[in-house]
Amino acid sequence: MESVHILLVEDNEGDIILTTEALEEGRILNKLSVVRDGREAVDFLNKDGAFKKALTPDLILLDVNLPKMNGHEVLKYIKQHEKLKKIPVIMLTTSSSQEDIDNSYQNYANCYITKPIEVGDFMKAINQIEEFWVNLVKLPSK
Repeated sequence: MESVHILLVEDNEGDIILTTEALEEGRILNKLSVVRDGREAVDFLNKDGAFKKALTPDLILLDVNLPKMNGHEVLKYIKQHEKLKKIPVIMLTTSSSQEDIDNSYQNYANCYITKPIEVGDFMKAINQIEEFWVNLVKLPSK
């Protein structure tokens, strides 16, 4: 099976570490890129500045509460650009606000997952994301 390039857009260092560990435990070797704010995410996707050699991701894990540009703004940007809009975006956030959920789907998020608080549950959620989005789903070509 081919490896999948995942872009994690997350500002919480603990969640970055847990997500990385959970993906490393998976059966599939995935490439993981991490950016820590919404502006960096847009720069990464546009291959601007420090990200000139960045590869286009196959899948994006996007937090809602980010500095510089929030996750909703990043999602809206992605889904309005022809070259980016077919990349599946999973909103992965601590927010369980119905407004955030509705806003995410209104802007064409592929799914919305509230991060579990317990470490074991968080790791299990990441493994389930990987199982579904990497092992089961056919992703679009680049």
